[in-house]
Amino acid sequence: MFPRYTYPPYAFLKLAVNVFIGGHRSFRRDGKDCVDGLQPPLRILGAEHIPASGSTLITFNHYYRPGFNAWWVALGLAAVVPLDIHFVMTSELTYPGKWYAPLGMAGSHWLLWRLSMIYGFTSMPPMPPRPKDVAARARSVRRTLEFARQHPRAVLGLAPEGGDQPGGLLNWPSSGAGRFLLLLAGAGFHIVPVGAYEMDGEFFLNFGEAYDLVVPPGLPVDEKDHVSAEIVMRRIAAQLPESMRGSFQ
Repeated sequence: MFPRYTYPPYAFLKLAVNVFIGGHRSFRRDGKDCVDGLQPPLRILGAEHIPASGSTLITFNHYYRPGFNAWWVALGLAAVVPLDIHFVMTSELTYPGKWYAPLGMAGSHWLLWRLSMIYGFTSMPPMPPRPKDVAARARSVRRTLEFARQHPRAVLGLAPEGGDQPGGLLNWPSSGAGRFLLLLAGAGFHIVPVGAYEMDGEFFLNFGEAYDLVVPPGLPVDEKDHVSAEIVMRRIAAQLPESMRGSFQ
């Protein structure tokens, strides 16, 4: 048995209008509207670690199962964090193995681009990386770092895995994610790990204690990438049930 996830009709209609005519919306307000309708209500663990000030990077697992979409994790975070979160979101859904993948990818690319404009988020090509996305991914990384420099008191949010994971189990992010996270940490952002999961018919967000991402000096680039990614993912794993920790038991 799983929670009942529904979208408020009035909020959905207003968003649909914005998708076609433009304008700005508050993701925090929309998140609250959606989460208020959850049955049973969203369960929060580690509430004392919910960031109350900026210069924070929230990292969370890209939880997924058939019937549950990862945007509910972002909606839940937006609803409970008392500050606006600037999410780094995917720019496209890939539908691997589906006959409708080409049409779905084109349609989702347009829709997600519109949503990133409406909410003011930074979009990034989907995971796993595709050769054609190298330049676009580099631009997205630069835009995120520039946003962090221009908004040093912001709250950022991202799922390092960058895509749905088989069985909802935690998995390694793609190469380069660790370096990206280390650059954000170097810009002065503390990291708050969050584990998102469903258990006993309820949806949970478990917040962990904030930390500073630091790796030993002098490491080769690839090793630095691996070490920083492992630190971040193990911190997320600590907020998940053991059965969901995947590669980070």
